[in-house]
Amino acid sequence: MIVDARSRTSSFASSAPGAYDLGSILRRIDWLLLFAVATLVAYGLWAIAGITRFDVPGHPDYYVVRQAVAVAVGVAGMLVAIVVSPSVYQRHWRVLYGGTIGVMLFVIAFVGAVRGSKRWIDLGPFQFQPSEFGKILFVLAIAGFLVERGRRVGEFSTVLAAVGLGLLPMGLVFLQPDLGSALVYGAALAAVLFLAGVRWLHLAAIGGGAIIVVVGVLWFLPVAGIPILKPYQTDRLTGFTNPESDPGGLTYNVTQSRTAVGAGGLSGRGVEGASQTRLDYLPEHATDFVFASLAEQRGFVGTSILLLLYLLVVWRGLRVVTVAGDLYGAIVAGGIVFAFLFQVFVNVGMTMGIAPVTGIPLPFVTVGGSSIVTNLLAIGVLQSIHARGRVERSR
Repeated sequence: MIVDARSRTSSFASSAPGAYDLGSILRRIDWLLLFAVATLVAYGLWAIAGITRFDVPGHPDYYVVRQAVAVAVGVAGMLVAIVVSPSVYQRHWRVLYGGTIGVMLFVIAFVGAVRGSKRWIDLGPFQFQPSEFGKILFVLAIAGFLVERGRRVGEFSTVLAAVGLGLLPMGLVFLQPDLGSALVYGAALAAVLFLAGVRWLHLAAIGGGAIIVVVGVLWFLPVAGIPILKPYQTDRLTGFTNPESDPGGLTYNVTQSRTAVGAGGLSGRGVEGASQTRLDYLPEHATDFVFASLAEQRGFVGTSILLLLYLLVVWRGLRVVTVAGDLYGAIVAGGIVFAFLFQVFVNVGMTMGIAPVTGIPLPFVTVGGSSIVTNLLAIGVLQSIHARGRVERSR
């Protein structure tokens, strides 16, 4: 598949302006993917309505209304992303990369800390989180770099250059500190390198280097008196490796989350009966542990519906990789889908204690405008790649 796509790397870039009319693009979008995403958005709003009903006394719809506004903004962005050709991102990947780095530097240098983190830029009543939007810009930029290098992707120097480009935004996000987003960037980078055709030997070398860095951060440097992680991040990792060590303190969040998941049973306890969520025993029940809240209120049935919708999105996203009209589209689609799947896996896993708590949001469900707008933009990019790929194949 990748070899075939590589042979058509410049097909979109060489197309004359107006080669694809808007009607052709809209007729060839993936309607099943669109249906899955629309259902996910509606399901997420319904879940948030129940999870946050008692969070703001006197205003039961406070968070769901804000989330609905973010959905409207995201849908508008998705429509724009469908219209824009992926070749535009490919040609201007340097602008995307430089803009991403610039905004992240601005956040670190000038934005005040909120709960110990510098992640958000205030826009009146709303907050803008650059690291969320950086997840998709990161993929668009690194894919553009690799496709520009063409046949030199097999050279280790090119691979190192791509890794270096990826490490800079990852490091800036890590310094905010936002370990969860940094991990998503790393997962996306791995997917992009794989789809670009990097040699297995080079991938193994990068993997070995990543393991050395992780061991150094978690063990060698702290032993030498040079801690890299924040104390709360260290506590989260310690709690993951020894979940029964301090259920009333160190592992309180995960203990309450597992209790909520187990209490939901088959069909859930309902909004009124979900005491872990309603009485706020479960911290961050609308953000980090929103899946546990959904499990308590709607049970195994409710969470299974959500996971099946995620599976449908991932399946259709992988299909976009196969129908992409060029190598750039295939790499971008694969990077987006893998980053999406990684976020779902880690968020669901940490609520049940099988993954460390990292603060990664649950796509389309976690309360947060930046997250849902970014995910809808990503779907728009996937639809754009799918539609233009089908137009190209029909020709």
